[in-house]
Amino acid sequence: MSEEPIPVMTPQRQAEREKLYQLMIELAYPASREVALLELSKKNDPDLAPMLWNSFGTSYTLLQEVVNVYPFISNPILKANQSNRVCYALTLLQCVAAHPGTRPAFLRGQIPVYVYPFISTTFKSKPFEQLRLNSLGVIGALVETDDTEAISFLLSSEVVPLCLSNMIKGSKLTKSAAIKIIEKILLNKTGLSYICETHDRFARVATTLGKMTIRMMKYPCFRVLKRVVRCYLLITENELGRSALRVCLPDPLRDGTFSSAMQHDPCAKQWLKTLLKNLESRAPAVMLQVVESTEGS
Repeated sequence: MSEEPIPVMTPQRQAEREKLYQLMIELAYPASREVALLELSKKNDPDLAPMLWNSFGTSYTLLQEVVNVYPFISNPILKANQSNRVCYALTLLQCVAAHPGTRPAFLRGQIPVYVYPFISTTFKSKPFEQLRLNSLGVIGALVETDDTEAISFLLSSEVVPLCLSNMIKGSKLTKSAAIKIIEKILLNKTGLSYICETHDRFARVATTLGKMTIRMMKYPCFRVLKRVVRCYLLITENELGRSALRVCLPDPLRDGTFSSAMQHDPCAKQWLKTLLKNLESRAPAVMLQVVESTEGS
């Protein structure tokens, strides 16, 4: 049996690799770090994530950039350059989170929890919005490939309440990023079971989706509406969730309020049609009691 030939690196590829290594060396020095962060964050190299994770001291440097901003996020006047700099680091962490070769170690190191303080901020200025959006990007990279290990980690570290908060209070971009994470969690069997397992978890998600639905009657955003519909549809794949939605699905999704918004998107129309069809049969009485108690609390 012949051995597979070792790929030969072209001179151009070798030069690109050397440039990446040089930039990672420059990360170690405070004077050159910001420029190195910026340049690395622009790279789209398939080997960048393993190089970042396996190079000595680089992960520590990226986390140091994140932690250094913590003292400033309790102040509404976060400077743009502070936000930009940490966002460069977050972009690189997102790269590591997205790569299948580095994601397991990234999770074992509990790196995602370092971005949670940014996601929980509430100030509305652009630097804070940018910080939240990039932090949600790190979490989004973890759920993109239906990785049950990643989903389980995020559930156990209570990422769902952070996303729900951003779905209500964030900008359109932040809402979209946060609800996409919830959608990906619901697409995973472990995530769907977790959310529908207790009435408290279900109520938080259903209440947030309901508020978003009502708000879109006044401030329409089709991209977000489409994800709301899909989240509801995914919940109907769980027996308990389906039973609960029969009594708490918002009326605007039942009475054709959003028909005109969906008329040019066959996928969204089909999701809503399937959602309503899934809710047609009678709900078990035991789950109805749970939902009624939730609505009264």
